[in-house]
Amino acid sequence: MRRRLLAESASAAILALALGIAGAFAQEAPHEAAAPRLPLPELPAPLVMLPEAAPLKLDIPAPPELVLDLRTGPAEEQPELAAPLDATELVTGAISVTPQPEDRIFLLEIPAPELPPVDPALTARPAPEAPSPAALPAQIEIAPPALPEVVLSLPSALELAAHIAQRAEDGLAVPRLAQRERADILAAYAANENRPFWIEGKGWSPAGKQLVAQLARAGQDGLRPADYAVPAFEASDKNGLAEADVRLSALAVLYARDARGGRIDPRRLSKMLTPELDLPSATEVLSELAGAADPGAVLAAYNPQHEGYRRLKAKLATLRSDDEDVPSVRIPAGPPLRLGMRDQRVPLVRARLGLGASEEPVFDRSTATALAEFQKQAGLRADGVLSNQTLAALGSPPAARLENDIIAQMERWRWLPADLGASHVMVNVPEFRMRMVHDGKPVHDTRVIVGKPQSATPIFSHKMEYVVVNPSWYVPPSILKKEFLPGLKADPDYAAKRGYVVTRRGNSISVRQPPGERNALGWIKFMFPNDHAVYLHDTPNRRLFAGNKRALSHGCVRVENPFALADLVLGPEWTNERLKRLIGSGERTIRLPQPLPIHLVYNTLVVNEAGAITTFEDLYGFHRLVRTALERLS
Repeated sequence: MRRRLLAESASAAILALALGIAGAFAQEAPHEAAAPRLPLPELPAPLVMLPEAAPLKLDIPAPPELVLDLRTGPAEEQPELAAPLDATELVTGAISVTPQPEDRIFLLEIPAPELPPVDPALTARPAPEAPSPAALPAQIEIAPPALPEVVLSLPSALELAAHIAQRAEDGLAVPRLAQRERADILAAYAANENRPFWIEGKGWSPAGKQLVAQLARAGQDGLRPADYAVPAFEASDKNGLAEADVRLSALAVLYARDARGGRIDPRRLSKMLTPELDLPSATEVLSELAGAADPGAVLAAYNPQHEGYRRLKAKLATLRSDDEDVPSVRIPAGPPLRLGMRDQRVPLVRARLGLGASEEPVFDRSTATALAEFQKQAGLRADGVLSNQTLAALGSPPAARLENDIIAQMERWRWLPADLGASHVMVNVPEFRMRMVHDGKPVHDTRVIVGKPQSATPIFSHKMEYVVVNPSWYVPPSILKKEFLPGLKADPDYAAKRGYVVTRRGNSISVRQPPGERNALGWIKFMFPNDHAVYLHDTPNRRLFAGNKRALSHGCVRVENPFALADLVLGPEWTNERLKRLIGSGERTIRLPQPLPIHLVYNTLVVNEAGAITTFEDLYGFHRLVRTALERLS
């Protein structure tokens, strides 16, 4: 009995092991990947009870190989198995497991899944039968239309890039274009992968045409069109196209810099000409032009936009459009003519100056006076002497001479900042006048005294920062060297007798005039610190403003009514009355509410609203220097 129980327990364990192995085989079978996993009932672990006596030996045969046949659908639709065994079925859910001991097969009956009804509209329809060849209509052969020949007359931008890289240096061979600008242009093309900026299709792009047109109009702004001549090229010449594109970029950069005053360096003409020119870089110019809707308009805008410049430009156009001209009179060369001299050329000189005939060929006072006026307008020394230089000026047509004068004056407008400031002070040195503009409107106009020819007032722009009431005057080194040192050498009390204070530090000496009624700066001065140490100030000698020619100072600008100017620049807080109450007390510094632009300019030709020209004497010869420098440009 005990052996029978042991055998039954061992058989149950073997059966459980077989079912586990069969389930594993069914899951790993590659061709049954879609079969469901079969959950099997958990069987109790076999319990074997052996006596404590001698061990019992069991002879258990090896289990036969088990095969699971997994099939879906009801059993009646499956092929019959040979000699099914009458055994109890194991049922798990909807899956029936029927052991077949003889064949070692377990039949799993899995019911077919229930599917939703099929939509008749989705039922595949049979394809229509192809018609017989006899039922087909006769085929008509249509020849394709003839296509026009495609002719590429211009290489693509990428193809042209290689030629630009090779010919860029030739395209940059433009006179007066500095090496720095050439390097910047090369860098701009390199950043653009050497593709052209202005070439497309069969020639210039629309942007390129606008630039070419503006360069051709250079003469309207007093520039020379020959300096910006655009090269001709053939559309089939790749090297020519590449060179033309680079050349147009170089010419545009040169034009922009010339329009801002880059044609001549004022500092090389005189140490008293020190404007800060705002010259654009090649990178800036090309960036603005390449991204503009109208590059021609952008290029033209580099010229001054000030009203004084526009009037000169309009006058130049009118002068050139007027075909009538005063006939020139050829005056033979000869020795200089001065007042009182007799010469056979005197009647020709009088005719050229528009004077009537004289009984005797004498260079009289009327001739000398008219000649001095001509010299003044021509920017020459107005001494009334017929020198070789004056003779050459008389030999040129009046219209041509006036053109050159206007162009030289337009050039000096290029020295000014593009933005003068909505509020600013402007001193026109040859005119001996100062004007103040507030919020774009003139609010003050007064007479001034400027530097003598030997101590010229410098030409530059700066910003006024503060005002000093009751200022001290420190004698400039030039005056100290020429006047005070020789006086002190002869008389140690030379400075003290004149109310000056002498300070010695080692080998250096300074002379100061304390504040007071006799102070050379008067009661107030307007400071804009600069390298020339000049400024605007009051003066105790106010009677000097009555003269017409007021080039009398050592370089500073003396203002006729300084307290009226202070009232404007200091704002409502510092009225005229409040400032005058400070007179006689200690030195007082008052800062402006904000820095005020101030421009010391040299306008010898001024065109008014009606188009009439007013000329002023070329006090320091700056006008002549500019005109000569422009005429000598290669």
